[in-house]
Parts: sequence; structure tokens; C-alpha cells
Amino acid sequence: MHVGHLRNSIIGDAAVKLLEFTGERVIRRHHIGDWGTQFGMLIQYLTEHPEESAQEGGSPVSGEEAMSRLNHLYKASRALFDADQEFRQRARRRVVELQAGDPRTLALWQGFVDESKVYFNSVFDKLDVEVRDEDVVGESAYNGMLAETCRMLEESGVAVRSEGALCVFFDDVLGPDGKPVPLIVQKSDGGFGYAATDLSAIRDRVGELGADTLLYVVDARQALHFRMVFETARRAGWLTERVKAVQLAFGTVLGKDGKPFKTRSGETVRLADLLDEAIARAAAVVREKAQGLSEEEIAERAAQVGIGAVKYADLSTSAGRDYRFDLDQMVALNGDTSVYLQYAHARIHSLLRKAGALRPAAHPELELTGPERALGLFLDQFASTVAGAAADYAPHKLAAYLYQLASLYTSFYDQCPVLRADTAELAENRLFLSEVTARTLRLGMSLLGIRTPERL
Repeated sequence: MHVGHLRNSIIGDAAVKLLEFTGERVIRRHHIGDWGTQFGMLIQYLTEHPEESAQEGGSPVSGEEAMSRLNHLYKASRALFDADQEFRQRARRRVVELQAGDPRTLALWQGFVDESKVYFNSVFDKLDVEVRDEDVVGESAYNGMLAETCRMLEESGVAVRSEGALCVFFDDVLGPDGKPVPLIVQKSDGGFGYAATDLSAIRDRVGELGADTLLYVVDARQALHFRMVFETARRAGWLTERVKAVQLAFGTVLGKDGKPFKTRSGETVRLADLLDEAIARAAAVVREKAQGLSEEEIAERAAQVGIGAVKYADLSTSAGRDYRFDLDQMVALNGDTSVYLQYAHARIHSLLRKAGALRPAAHPELELTGPERALGLFLDQFASTVAGAAADYAPHKLAAYLYQLASLYTSFYDQCPVLRADTAELAENRLFLSEVTARTLRLGMSLLGIRTPERL
């Protein structure tokens, strides 16, 4: 998993949380368990180099060990695939055998998937994103439907044979030469492409699961593919007027230089390394501000702050836009960052602890003016904001609300004495406003998948 896998995990998780909170029944589908050419390449390489299949020792491997082993096999097989035309052909035939259900090929594929999941789960745990086994339904899960999907498309006339391949053509999708570019459902060698899988998945999700909305959290660069897939499904009658399919397309993660995020050597940045660095930066911030926290508590808060910073930087940006990954800015205490929101939440809890005998209590007979009124009215917009963010699949709208809320609370706190208010009733009322603000920040951040510690 590299930095390119960051956004779909974070955006998808937040979208699900928002939809479930507003009453929707959501079925998650994680596309782990791919079939593509890379697996044919890996399996063929391992078949021809069985000495590399041995795993040292009999104990379970860690996420890092699994990643290291798989990375080595991938690089070795990729080098051979690029250099040897005959190996390339054997690897592609292996994909066809995999899709045809060859037992030995399937067993090797399952071993790769199982070992990959060890690493995936270690990264998802660090990212604080829940991925349940029952929600992992990848491309391979629809293998038994592919041939029927192709038959249905061909018999209905939606797809036609062209140079041996089964294709769907569109008048408005043209290549550089001005000729129509088809959606290839089945290749001329009998293998199935992503289109066959995606169309079969639509059949399953609408026909078997009864879905009325299909939400795809996928890179914006796949927009044309999904436009063609959705149109094909509509022509075939699998997407109807009662079912909508939406691609929640997301942009690219860029480096500080505005270019796609790479290491100095030009390689794609590993996601686990990025998250570790974010936690390390956050630890320095937490340690600097820590008041009476143990080293264990600092480490726990650092993970919450660091991962929160990465998530918020992503979710506070409209999904379709590219954004620059700048850890220094992400963990800053000031500005539109999750750290600012987390410290606002912790500050309120510190205030509540210092209140002593004073307890938060609403006094509706007291007139709210100035910063108090602005804060109270804005708190009242939380429900409509969440509903709007869920309806538009737009976590950034909730993030913008939470930042504005924290800013309004800062103005209120600076201008309206709470514990030293003129009367006990006024102090209780201001404590009540503070407590509601903290609860709103906590709930709103949780819908973005970000934790809010009570002490920082």
C-alpha cells in the first residue's frame, strides 16, 4: 500500500460513517482480492522459481515481513515480465487459468491474498479504519458471474464482437484518431477485463443486495471507465430509474512541490512510512504541550493526533481536488488543522474539570449576545450540516463546519469569562455552551474517523 491508497480508505470510511449516522443502511465493499495481470505475473514467477516460495520458520509473519517478501517477489517478477516476451505471454495465460478456476493457480493466488491481508490489516489498524473480513469482496468474488454477464450483453446486442473481443461502443467516446474507443468486456484470448467484473458487481449489488445507490470511491482518473460501465449497465437494464450509481472521484496526493508524491529516488511513498512520520511529528507537538501526561499517554495521543492530522488534511479538501501533503502544516496548532480542533476540544474539557461545584446548565431566560449568540446559533446548524454532507457525499463540508465551530468557540472563550462570569447562572450557561461545543466537536470528528482526546 502506497500513498495513492490513502484517499479511498479515508474518504470511503468517512462517507460510510456519515450515511449510517443519517439512517442509511450501508453495505461496505473493499476491493481486496484482485485478479489482474500482476497476479498472473506473480504466480507464473513463483511457479518457475519454487525455491522462493519457502518461508523461513513456521511462525506467523508480521505485516512488515509480509510486505517485504511480497515486494521482493513483485519486483523480481516485474523485471522478468518487462524483459522476457515469452514469460509475459505465459503470465497472461496464467491469468486466464486463474479466471477459469485452475486449482493450483487458485491456491497460489489465495496464498498471495492471505499474505497481503496481513500487511493491509496492519496499515488499516494504524490508519484507524475498520476493515471486516465479511466486507472484503474483491474482483475475484464475481468470477462465477463473468461468463453469464458476457452472454447476457452479447445476446441483448448491448455488446458486440470486434476483432475477437467482446466490446461496447459509445458515440461520444473517441480516441486520438477519431475512432470509437470501446469498453472491452472480454478479451480476444478469453480473459475478462475490469469491465466484466464491474458489470457483474452491479448485477450482484442491485439484484442480490437490493441496493438503491452504488457509491464508488475511486481515483478520478477512472472516471471514463466508470461512465462507460454505468451506461452499459443502463443499456442492459441492470441500472434502473430507482438505482443510481455515483463515482465519488478523488484527486491525487501531491508533494510540497505540487507534483505527484514520490520519494527522492522517484519511488512511490509507502503509506505505512508516511503514517509513522505523521505520528512522530505529532509526538513532538504533544510532548511540547503535554501537562502531566505519561510517556505512554503521549504515545497514545501522538497516534491520535498524527493520524487525525493526515485524515483531516484529506477530508477538509473537496474529494475531487488534488491536495499537497505537507506534514508541517498538518500538525500545526493554528489554522485549519485537526490539531487545532483537538486542542479546542481538550481545552473545553480542561475548563469543565476546573469548574468545581459549577455545573453546565442551560438558562434559556438569559439573552445571548455577541460571541455567545454567534456560537449558539452555529451549534444549531450541526444537524443540517451533517445531513447535507451525507446527501452530497461531501465530508469536507462537515470538516469546514467543525473548523468554523472551533474558531467561534475561541472567540467566545476569549471575550466571555466563563468561570469568572458575573453570576452563577451566567457561568452555568456558558459552561453549558462549552459542553455542547465539545460534544459537537467530538461527534463531528468521529464521523470523519478522527479521535478527540480529553487531555492534550
